Amino acid sequence: MGARGRLAFLLLLLLGAPGTFVRPAALPDLPRLVTLSEDAAPGTRVAEVTVSCSAMQGSPNVTLVRVEPGTPTDPTVTPRTTEPGHPFNPIAISAVGVPATAFRAEVTLRAGAELDARRVNLYMLALRAACPGKEEVTKWLFVWVTAGHTLRCDAPFASAGGDVVRVPADVAPRAPLHVVLPQPLGGLTFRLRNDGTPLTLTPRGLVLAPASGFSPSKDTQTFRLEMEVTDRHGHNCSGAVTVEVLPSHRPRVTILEPRQDVTVPEGSGPLEVVTQVQASGDNVHYAILSPTVPALFTIDELTGVIRSTGRLEVARVRLLVRAYNALQPADQATATINVTVQGRDRQAPSCVPALYVTQVRETVSPGSTLVTLRCASPAGAEGSLSYALEGPPGSRSRFRMEGPRLQVNTTLDYDSQAMAALGFQLTATVVVTAGGQPPRSTRVPVLVTVTPVNEFPPECPRGLTFTVLETAPFGSVVGYVNGTDRDHPPDSLEYSLEGGSSPAQPFSIDMHSGEIRVVGPLGSLPRTSYRLPVRLTDTHNDLDPANRRSRLCNVAVRLQAVPEPRCTPEVQELWITAGRGSRQPVTHLACWGDPDTTALSYAIVGGNEDGRFRLDGSALSYVPDGLAEPRTFVLLVEVWGGPGAPRRSTVVALVVHVTPRSTTVPASTTARHTTPRKKPLVVTRTEAVWRPPAWFVAVLTVSGVLLLASLSCLARSLVCSRRAPSKLLLAERHRQGPALPRPHRGTTLDLSPSQGAPSARQGARLAPGPAPVPWPHARGSASTGPINGGGTAAPCR
Repeated sequence: MGARGRLAFLLLLLLGAPGTFVRPAALPDLPRLVTLSEDAAPGTRVAEVTVSCSAMQGSPNVTLVRVEPGTPTDPTVTPRTTEPGHPFNPIAISAVGVPATAFRAEVTLRAGAELDARRVNLYMLALRAACPGKEEVTKWLFVWVTAGHTLRCDAPFASAGGDVVRVPADVAPRAPLHVVLPQPLGGLTFRLRNDGTPLTLTPRGLVLAPASGFSPSKDTQTFRLEMEVTDRHGHNCSGAVTVEVLPSHRPRVTILEPRQDVTVPEGSGPLEVVTQVQASGDNVHYAILSPTVPALFTIDELTGVIRSTGRLEVARVRLLVRAYNALQPADQATATINVTVQGRDRQAPSCVPALYVTQVRETVSPGSTLVTLRCASPAGAEGSLSYALEGPPGSRSRFRMEGPRLQVNTTLDYDSQAMAALGFQLTATVVVTAGGQPPRSTRVPVLVTVTPVNEFPPECPRGLTFTVLETAPFGSVVGYVNGTDRDHPPDSLEYSLEGGSSPAQPFSIDMHSGEIRVVGPLGSLPRTSYRLPVRLTDTHNDLDPANRRSRLCNVAVRLQAVPEPRCTPEVQELWITAGRGSRQPVTHLACWGDPDTTALSYAIVGGNEDGRFRLDGSALSYVPDGLAEPRTFVLLVEVWGGPGAPRRSTVVALVVHVTPRSTTVPASTTARHTTPRKKPLVVTRTEAVWRPPAWFVAVLTVSGVLLLASLSCLARSLVCSRRAPSKLLLAERHRQGPALPRPHRGTTLDLSPSQGAPSARQGARLAPGPAPVPWPHARGSASTGPINGGGTAAPCR
C-alpha cells in the first residue's frame, strides 16, 4: 500500500460517516474516504456531498472530473484504467429546503457496474464545485472497495454455453484436462450435477480423462460437465465445462521390420545383445508376448533391445514382440523374431536368406538394394565376413556388393538385345567367406527376373502415302502400316481405324499386320484422295496388361485414275476369201492405252458365231470350215487395260465379209473399208435417261440434214461406179458427216451388211461396262492396209 493508500486508511478511521458538507469556497470537508462492498448493486449511493450557496447566487455546479484507481489488495493483479468505463454515474444535485440555500450532490453506481476488490480496491474521484459567479474548487473523494460475501463464478464458466476445452483423443488415461478457477479461491468444493459422462471431477475442481482413456475415433467426441461450486460459508454458484475430444493426428505405432531372422552363436553369455525391435510412434514401449515365460531372452521396455538371459545352447526360438503406445494401449503392432542358436562346429558361415529369388522392374535405379544378407560366422563374429560375387559375366556385372547388401550396378534395360539374350533372368552367386585358417565360405544363389515396363509409345512410319487405282475391286490391298515400338517385344502392335469403315472411308485394316484393304467403291464420291486415321496400340510391353500406350498416325491414300484405251478406227469393214488351212489372218487392231506402255487385253464379246474367229492379242484370225455361200459377220471386240473391276474398256466393231474360194471375188483381197452397196450402215444409240437441251436438238437436226445430203452424194457415186472401193467411201463419210457414236452398256448396235448377210445375229448387245462416253471421231484415213492381195480406192465424183 502506498502513501496515498495509508492516508486514505487513516481518513477512513477518523471519518466513518457517508455524508459530507462542502463549502463552495474551499470544500474544507474533502478529501474524504468512504467504504463500499463489492456486492453493491448498480444505483447504490456511494457518497453524499452538501454544497451551500446563497439564494442570490443560485444552484451550484458540481462535476466528477476525474476517476483514478488505487492500488489493489492482490499484488498479482495489475491496476486497470477505469476511465471511460469507471463504475460511477455523473453527479446528481438536488435542493434542500425552500428557499434553496443548501444543495445535496450524490455519487452513485452506474447501471451494469461490477466491482472487484481483487482487481481494484480504491477509486480516487476528483470533484469540482462552484457557485454561480464564484471560483471553482476541486477536492478528492476516496472510495474503498471491500470484498463481498457472495460466491461468484467467472465467465465463461458461468455463461450459458460454459467453458470449452479441446483435447486430443490420445491423451493418457486420467490425465488432467481442465482446472476450474472460480473467485475467490480457497475452501471450495465441486460437484457434478449431471451423470453419464466418463470424465472425472475431483473435489478440488480438476477434470480428469477416463481411466481407460478415450476411444480412438475419426469424429470429434463431446462431453458436457455441469458443476456446482460451494464455499465454506454455504454460498454456491454453478457453471459448465464442455470437453471436445479431437481425433488424434499423431502417427500410429508401426514396426519398421515386422519379421526378423537372427542367428547367434552357441555359448553366447548372459545379457548379450541378440537383436533390436524398432518401431515408430509416440510413447512406444516393448514387451514379449510369446513365449509367455521367456526363459532365454528379455527385452528392454523402452529401447526394444533383446538380450540373452543366460548362456545359449543350440536351439530355435520364435519370439512374438509387441510395440505399443503406453498412453494408448490399443495403438500397437506385433513383430516376429526367429532366433537360431547355431553350434560352433559348423565350418561355413550361415546366411539368411540362403537362396534369394525376386523380380525387379527394368526401371529400378542403379544403387538400389535388392537384399541385405544376414550371415554369421561359426565363431559368431560378423565383422570377419567378406562378400564377393560369382557367376556369368553378363549377369555378374549388373550387381555389386556393398558389404552384405546386394545392389543393382547398372540399368536393367529389358528392351536391349543383351537382356533378351540372357532370357531376362540374371543369375549370380554371393560368396560369404569367414576369416580364419583355413577360410570358410558359403554361397547364396541369386536369381533376379527383370520384368518389362511400357516406357515408349508406338512410332508412326514415314511416308504413309499409298496410291490405288480408282477401279480397285473389293479386297484389293492398298498398303501396309509398319509401325515400330522400342519396347520389347519389338513391334508388338495392334492397328485400328478410327471411326471404322464407312462410305466416306471405304477401307479396313488388319489388326495384327497393318494391311489396308479396299472394302467399298472408291469412285462413288468426287474425290482424289482419302486421309485415314490409324491408331497404333502396343501390347505385351508391360507386366500389367492394362498399361498400354497408343499413337494416332495419318495415312494418305491417293486415287489413280484409270483412262480408257483408244482404238482407231473404231468401226472397220473387211472382206476376206475363205481359204484352206487352220487359221487365216484377218486384221490387227490398232489400240493403245494411257500410258502407252499399258498392257491391253482383247476379247470378242459378240458376233462370233460358232467360234469362227480367234483373237491372239490384237491379231484377229479366221478359222475356215468349208463355207458354201458368202456370209457377213459383225464382231464386237472389247479392249481394256490394267487390273480392277469394274474395268475401263472400249468396244471396236468389225464387219467381216467372208466369201468362199469357189465364189467369184474381186482381183484384190485387200481389206477394204466402205459403206454397204445398197443399204447404208446405221448405228442406233439408245440413252436410258437423257433429255438433251434445245440447242443440242437443233445441232443434231442440222447434222442430220448434212448426213442425208452426203448419203445422196454417195448414192450417185454408186450408180456411176458399182465396184468403187469401200474404203474410199468410208473415208469420205468420215470426212463429210458426223462420227458414229460409240456403243455402251445398254446400247444395241445394228450393223446391216449387203445382200446375202444373215439377220439372225445382226444385233449384238455389249457386255456390261462403265458409264456411256461419246466415241471420238475417226482419226486419219479409213484404210487398214492390205490383208489378202491389194486394192485401190477411188474418190466420189
